[in-house]
Amino acid sequence: MVRLTKIYTKTGDKGDTGLGDGSRVAKHDLRVEAYGTVDEANAVIGLARLHVDDELDVILARIQNDLFDVGADLCTPIVENPKYPPLRLAEGKTVELEQEIDRFNADIPSLRSFILPAGNAAATHLHHARTVTRRAERIIAQLQEEQDISPLVLEYMNRLSDLLFVLARHANNQGKDDVLWVPGK
Repeated sequence: MVRLTKIYTKTGDKGDTGLGDGSRVAKHDLRVEAYGTVDEANAVIGLARLHVDDELDVILARIQNDLFDVGADLCTPIVENPKYPPLRLAEGKTVELEQEIDRFNADIPSLRSFILPAGNAAATHLHHARTVTRRAERIIAQLQEEQDISPLVLEYMNRLSDLLFVLARHANNQGKDDVLWVPGK
């Protein structure tokens, strides 16, 4: 698996970085931007975990692990006959998110208005995680137009942002404490 004995390598000091297949690209490469933003979403989810109950913490911990798989998938270009088998996001991960969305959304009233990313600390951090996930999703969509990547990655990130929205509403007292948008107010 992974073994890090030295934290700094100095190999990126000139503005490039290594991908999972050993090739090197600029640190501002779209692929790096994509998995870097996934990493940022993961960090915000870690912050949200400080404020959620045990049930949500277990779900978010699993998602954080999945996001490392997403990052590994994104950082390893798809090539024929790779030297090593690359880690890819597993089939069925999007279905797991859909099942969680359906389970948590079942007891939340339908929206009558858009909601603001607000409420209690857990909900607000989950909304923050959702917005960073949406940004990652946009970058991944752009990357997918330019390079060959697993379609599972974009599907997963799309569904993850939906789940984070539902979990934020759940954390806001099943939607009862959602802060509604009042147009023009």
